[in-house]
Amino acid sequence: MNLVRTGIEGLVVLEPRVFGDARGYFFESYNERAFHGLGLRNKFVQDNESFSTYGILRGLHLQAGEAAQAKLVRVVQGRVLDVAVDVRPGSETFGKHFSVELSAENKKMMLVPRGFAHGFVVLSETAVFQYKCDNFYDQKAELGIIFDDPDLAIDWRIPRQDVRLSDKDKLNKRLTDLRL
Repeated sequence: MNLVRTGIEGLVVLEPRVFGDARGYFFESYNERAFHGLGLRNKFVQDNESFSTYGILRGLHLQAGEAAQAKLVRVVQGRVLDVAVDVRPGSETFGKHFSVELSAENKKMMLVPRGFAHGFVVLSETAVFQYKCDNFYDQKAELGIIFDDPDLAIDWRIPRQDVRLSDKDKLNKRLTDLRL
């Protein structure tokens, strides 16, 4: 497993070693020993999966306080642009974001630490997105940042008119309006 640093402390992209032949491919998407060898010590307690179509934008979500979650995210079908925003108070990179294309083809994963808002937009016709969490979901602790917050200036790589949000995500606030 290759670990790629993003320039934001704790936020890393992981490139698994893929073994392929005429039958298809095999790779380890998670191996506790390998992750520990890379200095990653998350204990995951919940796995989630979503199916979405082109233009669906999920995010930017985070859980605050004791309910904060780290997430190991990947795509098993299709392509997404995955985005993480540092919202850790006092962080040198507070308000900075990093994006990476995750796809079934490239098999890259991103480890999003606690203290980050996270979201993705589907770039392909459909996508299946999976993630492991190191804390259980708590609806009362959920916060959201609006995807087009001008202070973040995220390039979602699709035309704005193609973006489709849930009713809940339409109510997300700007980062400057959140109480973290």
